[in-house]
Amino acid sequence: MSTRHFPIAIIGAGLGGLTAARVLHVNGIESAIFELEASAAARTQGGMLDIHEENGQKALHAAGLHDDFLKLVHEGGQAMRLLGPDGTVHLAEEDDGTGGRPEVDRGDLRDLLLDSLPDGTIHWGRKVTEARALDDGRHEVTFADGSAITTDLLIGADGAWSRIRPLVSSAWPAYTGISFVETDLFDADTRHPRSAAVIGGGFFIALGHERGVLAHRETDGSLHVYTALKADEGWLDTVDFTDQAAAKAAVLAHFEGWDEGLRGLVADADTITPRRIHALPVGHRWDRVPGVTLLGDAAHVMSPFAGEGANLAMLDGAELALTIAAHPGDTEAALAAYEEALFPRSEESAAESAANLDAMFGERGLEQMVALFTSGPAAQ
Repeated sequence: MSTRHFPIAIIGAGLGGLTAARVLHVNGIESAIFELEASAAARTQGGMLDIHEENGQKALHAAGLHDDFLKLVHEGGQAMRLLGPDGTVHLAEEDDGTGGRPEVDRGDLRDLLLDSLPDGTIHWGRKVTEARALDDGRHEVTFADGSAITTDLLIGADGAWSRIRPLVSSAWPAYTGISFVETDLFDADTRHPRSAAVIGGGFFIALGHERGVLAHRETDGSLHVYTALKADEGWLDTVDFTDQAAAKAAVLAHFEGWDEGLRGLVADADTITPRRIHALPVGHRWDRVPGVTLLGDAAHVMSPFAGEGANLAMLDGAELALTIAAHPGDTEAALAAYEEALFPRSEESAAESAANLDAMFGERGLEQMVALFTSGPAAQ
């Protein structure tokens, strides 16, 4: 099988990689994306995202897609409720439409970016098996199907378990001490009215006793719930998630005494999936390596407790593309400038995420989060 050459190769068709390709395209620069999934419809991209004015929306402006993004916004999605284990509501905010973090469905946002790219930009079904440096800053990437490419500029946008990261860094994500059990409750208003009433119209948190429940109401009428526990890294392996009833019982054993409406978010769920939370070290950075860089989770995967993962990935993609466009013929100058801004930006958000994890799942998690959410707009 012959090896094709691509001037710019992006590994990963997540939000960051897609944003990079789109902003490059807007600036008249071609790129190619290589994605391990077989097609755009290979799996659902569920989950709500709050897209922030200072980063995610900035990227969408650079991509020329902000007006189309506004059409996807989930009205009412910026509402927020914070409860204690007994079901008492400690904080409730309605979405009056003036907030700077509108909610959208991740799948809708991904489709917007996918549809904005020229046909043929994305090469589906390409799982990276090896990436190695050649000479003059070029790299070769080999895929599981036996094909290979060479590229002048290799961009790792391939997530937490990036196959490109080892070219620049030996760092590897570590378990944060928090495990999620993810559940969905479909057609909630009809099939799960109690749970729908508990969650409300937007984002929902219940905290106490070093554990918690985080949830969103989705645009399709379902509830998407993350039950979070401080647990040993191996705890999830002790639960048989192929036996839904047994898995629910194992999770609910950690929520004895909690309000039945909160327990129902697990007990009545239609799906149940385990998920460990990992993060790279706060302040992760690397020395400049010719012809390669990282963005998004590949560069700075962090826990989700600052709500910045998708926003940073999109901003990274946009900023990288804009910097490449601003340095025609000098890729190394572009990458140096991009990383100079990337590292402190990532470190700030990673530190915030780590601090919020400690606060939420500490002994006074509920009180600390009430204080955080009521201390002014910067905290929200």
